[in-house]
Formats: sequence, structure tokens, C-alpha cells
Amino acid sequence: MSDYKPRILVIDDEPQIHRFLGPALDAAGYEPVRAETAAAGLKELARKAPDAVVLDLGLPDLDGKDALTRARAFYQGPILVLSARDKETEKIDALDMGADDYVEKPFGVGELLARLRVALRHRLRDEGAEPVAEAGDLRIDLIKRLVTRHGEPIRLSRREYDLLAQLVRGAGKVMTHRQLLTAVWGPAHEHHVEYLRVFVGQLRQKIEADPSQPALIRTEPGVGYRWTG
Repeated sequence: MSDYKPRILVIDDEPQIHRFLGPALDAAGYEPVRAETAAAGLKELARKAPDAVVLDLGLPDLDGKDALTRARAFYQGPILVLSARDKETEKIDALDMGADDYVEKPFGVGELLARLRVALRHRLRDEGAEPVAEAGDLRIDLIKRLVTRHGEPIRLSRREYDLLAQLVRGAGKVMTHRQLLTAVWGPAHEHHVEYLRVFVGQLRQKIEADPSQPALIRTEPGVGYRWTG
């Protein structure tokens, strides 16, 4: 199982929203990350991309729709807009600007969590991956970030899981060293192929039936790796 919870960045200037939404996200298996201004939210988004964003439109330093536009310039994950604005045009504008969904204040936590799960599933499908991948007795749940064999969790480090997820999402395709390094370690490490060799080796030890003859993660010599599960 992965060593960390999926990160949800909540950008909202109302302390009470963070007070009840933070614990609810934590209880649902997420790691809430708090930002109270658009500037702080965009900075956090650029620093470490979360799995999804909950964005208030009524921010004190920048209109939420402008923040959404700036976020979409470099962030492709799910964004749920949260706002007291109830005009239909506001919802349409936000969705046209790249929001995945729109939740009105006041809202029920159960509804927001359900919409968040749906947005995460849709994003995975848009990327060409199913939410759950299976290879024999191995099961990889890309929503819950859970890897099991015969129903028993396999403990993976964050990097190991992120690498596995990238391979699974590109199932059947050759994933180049550069693609994998950029996605998992960031652009500054795109030439550090030795990272990949080490982590692919660790993954094979944990998920392959016979690590000496890998059947799930195939090496494409000089190019990268391919998930064939």
C-alpha cells in the first residue's frame, strides 16, 4: 500500500470551511492541504502538484475564475469549484475555463466527496487508464492508490507507487526514460536514468512473480519501459 494519502489542495479564505472540510477529507483517506489566498494556492500548486484541487471563487486577492485560468496553464488534475455564487452563467464559465465540477455553498460534505471521487475517476479515464488495473492476482486501484495481491496489500514507497501508476496508465505503450523521470521526479531529473533502474528493480521485487524474468514491467533497451500486465 502507498505510504501517503492522495493530496487535496483546498483554496478558500473562510476558516470555517477548512475547519470542517479538512477533517472530513482526512477521514475519507485524503491529505488536505490548506491555502487561504489565490497566491498561496497557486504557489502550492506549482511547488507540489496535488491529486485534486477544491477552489473557492470568492478569494480576497484574485477572482477565483482568474485563479482557475492561471492554474490550468500548468496543472491538469481535477479542479472542483466551490462558491456561494449561484448564477448559472458562473457555473458555465467556470466549467468552460477548465473546472471539472461545481459545488455550491452551503454544501454537504458527502456530496463534495462523491463529486471528488467522480472527478478523479474521470481524469484517469481521460488519461486512457481504468481506475482499477488487474494482472493475474495483482490488483492496482488508481483511485485508492492501493496495490494488492490475493487481497493482501503490497507496501510501496511513494516513488515506487507513482512510477507504477505512470506505467499502468500507459499500459501497452513504451514509456521513455524522460517521460517517467519527468512525471515522477520532475523536469530537473529527466536525465537521471539511474533513478529509474533502481526503482524499477525495487518494484519488480515487490510485484513480479519472478523478478529475474519480469513479465509485467518490460525493459525497452535504451528507450524506457512498458507495462504489459
